[in-house]
Amino acid sequence: MTQSLTNLQETPSQTAGPYVHIGCIPSFTGITTIYPEDLGRSPISDGAKGEVITIRGEVYDGMGWAFRDALLESWQADAAGLYPGQEGADPAVSGFCRFAADKETGVFELVTVKPGPVPARGGGFQAPHISLWIVARGINIGLNTRIYFEDEDNWDDPLLSRIEQRPRVDTLIATKTGESEYRFDIRLQGEGETVFLDL
Repeated sequence: MTQSLTNLQETPSQTAGPYVHIGCIPSFTGITTIYPEDLGRSPISDGAKGEVITIRGEVYDGMGWAFRDALLESWQADAAGLYPGQEGADPAVSGFCRFAADKETGVFELVTVKPGPVPARGGGFQAPHISLWIVARGINIGLNTRIYFEDEDNWDDPLLSRIEQRPRVDTLIATKTGESEYRFDIRLQGEGETVFLDL
């Protein structure tokens, strides 16, 4: 027998809200008794080969305010440009990390190894990069982007070369702020809006 739907109403759609943190990073909300540690706590473990770098940044809304509840995931290759599961890949690099912006300042921090160039389809290489996925209040569908590095040769990267509005390429480039340290801010709207990818 089919249930009558006249007595049940559809619930309103939600943005990520606080629930994404409870499910994805329980420790962020103070829940520390379910798992020994959050999934994807670090993309590297002891002994990872390559230069260990720190990337800091903020996710800004259209008014220029930094989100203090942004959740990010990163995926990347190891220092040799190999992904986990590929022959010769560094076993100390999982390539995956899930992290959040600081609740007080809105600054996020990713400590990882600098990835190497990755072979591109059809030959050549993609410039060293880290893929990012961002969710937060007001974002109904997660946003995808990439981090490239200003001290690498990005000229022939197949993705960057497809961006017709050349000044917008700069929104995907992390700036070097110190020894093995980079800054990468994400702007959701307005001037300097980050290039997001339809993946």
